[in-house]
Amino acid sequence: MSQMDLALDAEISTKHLSFLETGRSVPSRSMVLRLAEHLAVPFRERNVLLSSAGFAPLFPERTLDDPELQAARACIDTVLAGHAPYPALAIDRRWIMVAANAAVAALTAGVEPLLLRPPVNVLHVSLHPAGLAPRIINLAEWRAHVLERLRRQIELSADPGLIDLAEEIRDYPLPPRTASDRAEEQRIGELPQIAVPLRLATIHGTLSFFSTVTVFGTPVDITLSELAIESFLPADAETTATMRRLAEAAAPGDDSGLALQAATAD
Repeated sequence: MSQMDLALDAEISTKHLSFLETGRSVPSRSMVLRLAEHLAVPFRERNVLLSSAGFAPLFPERTLDDPELQAARACIDTVLAGHAPYPALAIDRRWIMVAANAAVAALTAGVEPLLLRPPVNVLHVSLHPAGLAPRIINLAEWRAHVLERLRRQIELSADPGLIDLAEEIRDYPLPPRTASDRAEEQRIGELPQIAVPLRLATIHGTLSFFSTVTVFGTPVDITLSELAIESFLPADAETTATMRRLAEAAAPGDDSGLALQAATAD
């Protein structure tokens, strides 16, 4: 973004902006926040900017079990429960799972138990060779999609933890593809697509999902601003039927997903 573009967006002169950049002028608190808003700076980094300019941080950071976030946590749990019988989970800025519904167990079955020990990183679970990677039919496509999302996050925040995570994932070896895998990939490639699906081979057959991401629209807390709810929706009729059948077959009071949710919240 050019200096002139930012000055026009923030409705200040390029001269004043230049003076702020070079230290010839000291920004007011409102000016720091105005520039941060137009640059789409995340709340965590806005606090850093305010502190650097000599002002107190504005945006609080609380854990999800903080009493002041009780209403928000209840909303998250309601969304996750309401998405059943399809998988849904909540993740923080570094892709750590903080909550999940029971249907997530259908995705994580067979994953190396070490990967499911808190804190659970969903990128480790999905792309690690001991995780879901060997069972993701369109792994190259899904991996590229996930890495692009991660790249955009890094571009916004320059978070060292996310940079390390991206480098680690790029180093994961790709499992060898069999002739049947290549035939299935070709078949899938010939189908019309409206979004990148997750196609997972399971003991119940192939499950195909589209994912959607929900965020809080007007957060003023760092934790909420960095929280995302990832919901998986069936991409075909077979997946819809399978997930409904699994939900109906689950024993009353089955809390496998809730146990995972409790573990991730520790």
